[in-house]
Amino acid sequence: MLVERMGTDVRIRRSGAFEAEVQPPGSKSLTNRHLLCAALADGRSTLRGASLSQDGLAMMTGLRQLGVAVEVQPDRQTIIVSGCRGHFPADEAELSAGDAGTAGRFITALACLGYGRFRVDGSPRMRERPLGPLVTALHELGAQIGYDLVTGCLPVTIVARGLAGGQVTLTDPPSSQFVSALLMVAPYAVRDVLIRVQQPLPSRPYVYMTMAVMRSLGVEVLESQGQRFVVPATQRYAAGEIAIEPDASGASYFWAAAAVTGGRARVRGLSLESQQGDVHVVELLERMGCQVQAGPDFIEVQGPPSGQLRGIAEDLNAMPDMVQTLAIVALFATGPTRIDNVANLRIKETDRLAALATQLTRLGAQVDVREDGLTILPPRQITPAAIETYNDHRMAMSFAVAGLATDGIVIRDADCVAKSFPDFFDILGTLRGGSE
Repeated sequence: MLVERMGTDVRIRRSGAFEAEVQPPGSKSLTNRHLLCAALADGRSTLRGASLSQDGLAMMTGLRQLGVAVEVQPDRQTIIVSGCRGHFPADEAELSAGDAGTAGRFITALACLGYGRFRVDGSPRMRERPLGPLVTALHELGAQIGYDLVTGCLPVTIVARGLAGGQVTLTDPPSSQFVSALLMVAPYAVRDVLIRVQQPLPSRPYVYMTMAVMRSLGVEVLESQGQRFVVPATQRYAAGEIAIEPDASGASYFWAAAAVTGGRARVRGLSLESQQGDVHVVELLERMGCQVQAGPDFIEVQGPPSGQLRGIAEDLNAMPDMVQTLAIVALFATGPTRIDNVANLRIKETDRLAALATQLTRLGAQVDVREDGLTILPPRQITPAAIETYNDHRMAMSFAVAGLATDGIVIRDADCVAKSFPDFFDILGTLRGGSE
């Protein structure tokens, strides 16, 4: 067994050449976008292969509090949403996003389409994460929103009377979720909505994912170079049967495991044509020395023999959730790995750049941290350590990969993976390694 449970911690056992063929649960990013659009649609939508992660559950809870009927089927992978045609039954609600950034931002925008008084709050960490640019943009579209405690952060109170529409400008948004939230509610505004973004967007592929979801449900967005978006009014989402892709971010840990152990990992249900930009992490692994094979419904990574991974330099602004994955692979490479243009990692579940630097250093690496990135010089030999996760699911899953290639890695508070991949350690525990 590769995983030994010790209360809330887990010990990872060295796997040898890791071998896996897996299909991760549905993408939480796609699930939450489809949930929002299905809630606004006319009719019942069926989401198959959906994510029941904490983020997905937070989104479903928010929709139910707005009066939308959301039913999880017994198979635990299918969600039925009865759309409200853009008119929420509730006229008052206390909405909680928990730790979910997507839910907090999406529900704030969604509540503005209602009629009544709604309060949106979140966990202590969510109260620290920025919301101001989204609130300002919603104000400009006609919403009435007030900050309850600290300007620019949750909690907020919305006195909703629908959205008038119009033009908004986001000067330097710290998250692409602000644009995605505005785009998805825009079809239900009275007038056309024009969104201008003055600086390059972080995590831009997530905005293209949002537009692809909207397009698949019958709503068009006119876009120019990722900095100008127009959503014509009077469009409406169509209800229907929706298949959710497996989560590409979750898949990355299995590909990384193959890379660092000289093994093989095939992920089913994904292709390089995926709506999820994170599938392209396999191209970075290929540059580091792996072999990649892909078909219409799988992506496979074969790691090189020990000592043949090599460090790279990469701007990961488009794939910030892959920084932790790449940083762990860098531990086992020859030469330094440099990661740039990911300053927004400092406002995630934790300050991920600081957390990575601290934990990588405990394993023996030399880490140079910058405001928007880091450089990792791998150690001659990994130092065994218990890894602090900071209640961050990606810290837990990425550092588990290191444990497959070296002895003595323990992941503290491992249950934090429930945020995006509740069964991660259960699945990892069913897999077997090859010979040393």
